[in-house]
Amino acid sequence: MRMPNMEYTRPRKRGLKLIGVLSVIGLVTLAACGGGADGGASLEMTPEEHARMQSGGQGAVDSTGAAVRQPVHLTASQETALGVVYLTVESRELERTIRPVGRVEEAEDRVADVTLKIDGFVGKLDVSTTGEAVRRGQPLLTIYSPELVAAQEELLTAKRLALRVDETAEEAWRSAKAMLESARRRLSYWDISDDQIERLEQTGDVTKTMTVTSPVSGIVLEKVVLAGQRITPGLLLYRIADLSEVWVEGDVFEQDLQFVELDSQSHMEVAAYPGEHLMGRVSFVYPTVDVASRTNKVRVLVSNPDLRLKPGMFATMFFDTQLPEAVTLPLEAVLMTGTRNLVFVRDADGMLHPREVVLGAQAGDFVQIISGLESGETIVGSANFLVDAESR
Repeated sequence: MRMPNMEYTRPRKRGLKLIGVLSVIGLVTLAACGGGADGGASLEMTPEEHARMQSGGQGAVDSTGAAVRQPVHLTASQETALGVVYLTVESRELERTIRPVGRVEEAEDRVADVTLKIDGFVGKLDVSTTGEAVRRGQPLLTIYSPELVAAQEELLTAKRLALRVDETAEEAWRSAKAMLESARRRLSYWDISDDQIERLEQTGDVTKTMTVTSPVSGIVLEKVVLAGQRITPGLLLYRIADLSEVWVEGDVFEQDLQFVELDSQSHMEVAAYPGEHLMGRVSFVYPTVDVASRTNKVRVLVSNPDLRLKPGMFATMFFDTQLPEAVTLPLEAVLMTGTRNLVFVRDADGMLHPREVVLGAQAGDFVQIISGLESGETIVGSANFLVDAESR
């Protein structure tokens, strides 16, 4: 039994739900019929209205949702409070320095591999450790080669035959002479010197061992051969590098390649000699860019007579260049929004107008302006973020 002093509310809730459903149906019907010329106002929003709704309705926005900046006027007290400083746009030359990290390398054209062209066995090692300094012509090792012994005996046999043949017997003499020249060439092809061949012909003494000498002056970078080892043609015995000149190779970002010129000067620092600048010359710019790092390798040739620079050292390279005269601003005068670069230009009435500019090369705290400003104009030089807040 229902108590008389209690209000029965269930029918009201049912009515509210029904009204809500009917309202939704009516709105859907109105949206479907409102596209005609006489169909009343459309529920569709323009891109600007949608962007304004997304921004919370605060300030003007464009179709992308970015805030629209308006000209702004600041009183003297506002300028003081915000810390606004004005400057006059002017053109100037800038000095730009790029600082890639480089690595000291041995010069490829100053590296020599010591190999032989005959079979043999290693006897004595005159240079037995990596890192030794050697001179051109200095003995490195001696080898015993049965092939070499046979070739020397062949030369002596051809020499004796040539001496016995009468020169009047032209055909026999020419044949003996050809055999002698062939024996000489064979030894020469094995890098036996002309002096050694001449001494063999004069003395008739067959050498059972051959001394191998260094082809260059430098440092032994690799020593592979061992005493008693059998060697074959082409086997690497030593790798020797002349380090009186070295390469320093660095990776330059592709946008900075314009500041690196072939044959231009470069200077560098290495951790081993802090504060000391070593000079070099750009000798080569590699023809390809690394697709992962977007860098291009640059080679600098550096004189190293005292061998202070060691292959493997890291170096900080400096490439200095003079940029052509152009409109230049301090970086703090440019408002970088992420999509645009803006400056606030002051007109004759004191109004500050936001203007988009295109940036060029940067040098230290200054940047060149490619377009958007002219010399003589007055702009806001500081507190741009605060002025920007006033313009929205």
